[in-house]
Amino acid sequence: MRTIKILIIDDDKDICEYMNLLLSQSGYDVVTETSPSKALDQLRDEEFHVVVLDIMMPELNGMEVLEEIRSFDSDIAIIIFTGFPSVDTAVTSMKYDVSDYIKKPFDVDEFNSTLEDILREKGLLTDPEEQLLLTIGQNIRTARKERSLTLKQMARRTGLSVSLLSQIERAESSASVSSLYKLARALDCSLTEFFGDY
Repeated sequence: MRTIKILIIDDDKDICEYMNLLLSQSGYDVVTETSPSKALDQLRDEEFHVVVLDIMMPELNGMEVLEEIRSFDSDIAIIIFTGFPSVDTAVTSMKYDVSDYIKKPFDVDEFNSTLEDILREKGLLTDPEEQLLLTIGQNIRTARKERSLTLKQMARRTGLSVSLLSQIERAESSASVSSLYKLARALDCSLTEFFGDY
């Protein structure tokens, strides 16, 4: 699994240390920065997946930092952290497409689950079972395409419905062993080919 890099931007050293500890324990690669301008330089130079951004900072406020980040990176996930939520900052956050807006103090479990949801949405986090389904689905689709077979033809060969075959290829449904066996027979390949490098 790839390492997720998270940048914490908060002028409060204690919060930085706490977040570093909290997120490192979950296996994330965490970098903390108390200076917003240094953090912006880091974001330009390095690859990060998520930014956790405090709003109230002396040098540059979080909204200015947010605007600056969006001027050169429209995709990075940003979580706004604030002890002083307001309608203005919430509206600005929405305008700049932040992933979430969290009030301090925050619930650790809630924060972790929010972070996982954001990473899943961005396609950065998949559990092993999801990954296996994706691998099987892609390999079945590739094998079918190589043989120039349509889903309808596959349905006729296997006795499985077109919608089930489509769901298996898109990793929306897990195939039973007997379904995989029928697919392997229909595609004239071994069952193990579906698992690829998994």
